[in-house]
Amino acid sequence: MTLSTRRNLLAFVLAGAAIAAFGCTDSNSARGVVDRFIAAHYMAIDLKAAEPLCTGLALEKLHEEMKLTEGQAIDDSTRKPIIHYKLTAKRETPGHVEYLFRATIDVPDGGTFEKKWMITARKQSNLWKVSNFSEYD
Repeated sequence: MTLSTRRNLLAFVLAGAAIAAFGCTDSNSARGVVDRFIAAHYMAIDLKAAEPLCTGLALEKLHEEMKLTEGQAIDDSTRKPIIHYKLTAKRETPGHVEYLFRATIDVPDGGTFEKKWMITARKQSNLWKVSNFSEYD
């Protein structure tokens, strides 16, 4: 097994562990949809998987990212980052929850850096969807 394959396997296992760790979270809760969005968008780098979790501005941003990365293969040879994230703040109003996370991102052979993610979820009919997301240094 090559080093690249082992790294990708590790990233996949960690993404699965993150999903499993939040598996006890109601999948139709604001936090549940946000955690699934993080797993798809940031950990697996699977924008198509993140798409059904989004609405409004978040969906527009996701579509823009898809256009920008068109033709860039994300496959087994892609060096995916290993990400750890922690909730640092939460603001809630009826039908709307805003989360602030601090993420530590380790890029194989690329270093480690931190980002802040602001991710907003809103209730649409009876489903929670990610309605906006932003990254900050």
